[in-house]
Amino acid sequence: MSPVVVAENWREMVDWSVALLRRGTGEGVPEWNRRVLSSGLDNECDLRVWLREQGVTGYPQMLLVMERFGYPDLLSASSDELVDAQYADRPELRPILDRLLAEAALLGPMRVQARKTYVALVSPRRTFAIVKASTRTRVDLGLRLAGHEPTGRLEPAGSLGNDTITLRIGIGSADDIDDDTLTRLRQAYIANS
Repeated sequence: MSPVVVAENWREMVDWSVALLRRGTGEGVPEWNRRVLSSGLDNECDLRVWLREQGVTGYPQMLLVMERFGYPDLLSASSDELVDAQYADRPELRPILDRLLAEAALLGPMRVQARKTYVALVSPRRTFAIVKASTRTRVDLGLRLAGHEPTGRLEPAGSLGNDTITLRIGIGSADDIDDDTLTRLRQAYIANS
């Protein structure tokens, strides 16, 4: 199987977040930056609480926090550079990511977003899964499956990605991606689309 290219870069994600902010609030970044500065808040935690109270959550909230406190250096890296760095010291695990991305692409419309430590799979509605090289011998497929109990290979996600990822499946090789794994990935996609 040929490697899947992670097409989305951080600039595209920022642009997408800007559009979400405008669509969700009716206002753009300049107006929100003015409001944030007028709030007088000078730490990220308080700003996130205040933004949540204003109805700004998710990616738009992340955008406004970065606007206020600065964008991380990783925003200058391309998606390919971010993913390459995740697997630089464990290249034998890269086929797991490639296979999961290829299988996820068959589910329907989605975006693939490279982060510093993982790759997020985002349905038209929200993140439904993440893929993270967690150890030198394992990649974790984190799934957003609220209400599903850990059974079989499904384990509690712990601190995998963010608090919306509820379960994970540990994968040691591309051959470990079985029908059950793909069924769970499909369930997460459907539940979050």
